[in-house]
Amino acid sequence: MRQNAHCSARHLNHVCIAVRDIEETLKFYEELFGLEVSGDIENITDQSVKAALIRVGGSQLELIEPTDPDGPIAKFISDRGEAVHHLCFEVENLDQKLEDLDGLGYRMIDKKSREGLSGQIGFIHPKSTKGVLIELVDQDTARR
Repeated sequence: MRQNAHCSARHLNHVCIAVRDIEETLKFYEELFGLEVSGDIENITDQSVKAALIRVGGSQLELIEPTDPDGPIAKFISDRGEAVHHLCFEVENLDQKLEDLDGLGYRMIDKKSREGLSGQIGFIHPKSTKGVLIELVDQDTARR
């Protein structure tokens, strides 16, 4: 790992997939791969989604289902179908990383961390990351 990177990733926490029906998708992953949800399906009201994490070795899949038919995840699925939504990397000192990245000119969705399904999180806008939505989670709060 490069020592002078702007934001050193310590671990791939999860890959998130936007789905139409979270229960049906969980059943699919259980039947095909023998994977089970890690905890409960959670309702994340500020993001208008239901979400669940599935343990896969040392990482996870996150599934998100829109709860608002006019919300951003519903629009994402309408435009792209069920698909990978974002990647999440664990980092040290998340709030400092968000401030540093903002100062370096990266377009930030979150300039301060907030509570998410995986821990304290912040997002970098895909216009600054070659078209991929990137979530950062503080390694000290990361759910694994």
